[in-house]
Amino acid sequence: MTQTAEPPAAAVPARPAKVRDPFLDNAKFLAIILVVSGHLIEDLRDVEAARAVYLWVYMFHMPVFIVITGYLSRSFTFSSGKARKLITNLLLPFVIFELAYSIFNWLAGNGSLRVSLLDPYYLTWFLMALFAWRLSTPVWQQVKWPVAVAVVIALLSGTSELPRELELNRVFGLLPFYVLGLFLKPEHLELVKRPIARYLGIAVLLGALVVAALVHRRMNIVWVYWRHSNDFLGVSDLVGTLMRMGLLLCAMILVFAFLAVVPTGFTWFSSLGSATLYAYLLHGFVVKAFDYLGWYDLRWLHTELGVASLWMLGVAISIGFCTNPAKRAFGWAVEPKMPWFFTPLTKPKRN
Repeated sequence: MTQTAEPPAAAVPARPAKVRDPFLDNAKFLAIILVVSGHLIEDLRDVEAARAVYLWVYMFHMPVFIVITGYLSRSFTFSSGKARKLITNLLLPFVIFELAYSIFNWLAGNGSLRVSLLDPYYLTWFLMALFAWRLSTPVWQQVKWPVAVAVVIALLSGTSELPRELELNRVFGLLPFYVLGLFLKPEHLELVKRPIARYLGIAVLLGALVVAALVHRRMNIVWVYWRHSNDFLGVSDLVGTLMRMGLLLCAMILVFAFLAVVPTGFTWFSSLGSATLYAYLLHGFVVKAFDYLGWYDLRWLHTELGVASLWMLGVAISIGFCTNPAKRAFGWAVEPKMPWFFTPLTKPKRN
């Protein structure tokens, strides 16, 4: 009997390479500019323009990242490959940068060396929060009204000053944005890509900036940090719950307004959007250096020109830390590779 010859290797179709969505990368890069520049102008809030812009940015800059992160986590499971990525992409960078920022703070002469993995320092809270949110993904996929349940948890978390360990108030307070991202579908994002949505997004963002300019003197900025209880903020649970509901609603509106103005196609900064974690984790050393060196005491910085200058510096830093040279220099810390630490991946047996 004649046997059928195996097809040559060249005849076997190769699996197409996964193409990144430029829309999401564009959104992440523009959002990291808000994060970096927002941190740089934080100590200039004696200037009214800086305080208004700071309030406007903090209303939605982290919710944007969290919604996108939730959207990209829709397929997360506890399979061995994805579970080990939790360790190398989140847990190990958390430990590395928790140590790095603590040592940097100590070398600058700000007290004794203190390292606490349960009390995230400065920017590292986001890695710990993301680790917890992603672990909870399979749970939310089984809940009937996930976003509503997450909102209730966020509101209830504000009624108590939870332990500072693991930033629990912030983890629970921002949870609805992650869960919302989990249940967004591509067709939902297509809605914000329409031309009419872009015009509405511009109007909403500008309107929010005007509102921030009007209320920044009267509003306690601590609200937008999502870090403390109603009692800490000096309000009753009823007032605090209503305030948090309003903040959640405003932030969600601003998130979609922001996404509506993001370019949908490939741009010169699309490739930078894949490395925003580098800019997030590294820019804190620049901000802290400004503080430690006393540069925020320069009088000319406390003017509209100084605020604009630091904002543009934030843009430059965001670009620089998202480039390939930065990835090559700091990849060992931001995206550590540890194949020796894990057992070999096994493929499921087929019958």
